[in-house]
Amino acid sequence: MKVILMSDVKALGKKGDLVEVAEGYARNFLIPRGLAKEANAANLKALETEKTHAKAKAQRELAEAQKTAGVLEKASIVIPAKTGDSGRLFGSVTALDIVQAVKKATGVELDKRKIDLDEPIKMLGEYRVQVKVHPEVSAQLTVRVVEAQGEGA
Repeated sequence: MKVILMSDVKALGKKGDLVEVAEGYARNFLIPRGLAKEANAANLKALETEKTHAKAKAQRELAEAQKTAGVLEKASIVIPAKTGDSGRLFGSVTALDIVQAVKKATGVELDKRKIDLDEPIKMLGEYRVQVKVHPEVSAQLTVRVVEAQGEGA
């Protein structure tokens, strides 16, 4: 019997897959638990429509991510920080600080987990920071850490 999986089933397939299973397995286990539905003409047509919508949505998200990456590539983010002697910071500039500065400067909201910062920034200067905007799209963000006015050593 052919069924369309409604959710991932271990050792059988992923959501949306069309699979062949024993009729008893489908009627007594998969269908009653909502894991699958029978692969008739109406359900197959609905599956195709759903896949088309999902593909279009993925393309829109990718285009939006590329647009966001373009904005981030052009932006130069300035973060003022308190410093001690020799340009060393009191504390550090973290991914959260960068996210807040990006939102303030460009209006783009990022997740701090998407910023690839090996370790917090502890010195004044200009840094290139990798931002994962989408699984397929990354951007290089320029972050300048400058001394906060009137609050240095």
